[in-house]
Amino acid sequence: MCSTCGCGSDENVSYHQPSSHKHIHEHTHENGHSHAHEHSHDHSHEHSHQHDHHHDHSHDHSHEHKHEHSHKKTVIDVEKDILFENNMLAQRNRGYFAAKNMLAINLVSSPGSGKTSLLEKTLIDLKEKLKFYVIEGDQQTTNDADRIDATGTKVLQINTGKGCHLDSHMILHALETLKPENDSILFIENVGNLVCPAMFDLGEKERVVIISVTEGDDKPLKYPDMFHSSTLCIINKTDLLPYVPFDIKKARENALKINHHLEIIEVSCTKGDGLQEWYDWLNKKVGH
Repeated sequence: MCSTCGCGSDENVSYHQPSSHKHIHEHTHENGHSHAHEHSHDHSHEHSHQHDHHHDHSHDHSHEHKHEHSHKKTVIDVEKDILFENNMLAQRNRGYFAAKNMLAINLVSSPGSGKTSLLEKTLIDLKEKLKFYVIEGDQQTTNDADRIDATGTKVLQINTGKGCHLDSHMILHALETLKPENDSILFIENVGNLVCPAMFDLGEKERVVIISVTEGDDKPLKYPDMFHSSTLCIINKTDLLPYVPFDIKKARENALKINHHLEIIEVSCTKGDGLQEWYDWLNKKVGH
């Protein structure tokens, strides 16, 4: 359960690697320890761990009295503890990336912004020049990981169940399976959500927020934390501008109101417009 946003699941987070047909199951125990194991199979497994505790107590009193409890401090403390633990692990991930001279990029957006299409196009166009790895985050299915696998890129799918974001612990486990090479680029395609992922540092070097012209030019104002914490904003699907009521100038102005250091690139994956500027940005970040 994530106390910062209320998301949670009775199901365990699961890890899938399409290219090798491995399914890795993650089990988390009440004592805080976790372990993973993997096996190859052509069939599915479902694991459910539920514990229900019901305690019925009846008390009769001959006098009336009131009990008032304040839970505010407890909730705040739990939230701080969760983010503190996440940030500590994020620092560990960051050290790992630095030691291997890897560029880790956290891709964030609303569902349907086209970030998987952008990622596919990038991997196909640049795979001969750069070494890529991908971590895919979705609540269910391996659809996006299968698309990335088809490009020949090593990919791991993380299914979060009812969870609305990836966290640094999930990334740590994914890296143990991916075993990325030195001097490579890791794309982390986060769960489609502009709220909770903004709070969770994964150890990435760059955070790229993607919006599409089919959404709304006020998106940065509605979700300021995500735009404030990002280093690049990609405005996607610009080929649809003649057909939608989207003011691209206003969208840029709104984004820069939130974060005046934010870089902005306009692209169309369908027509290829702006992709070279995005590729130049990537090459610059890896020192090419």
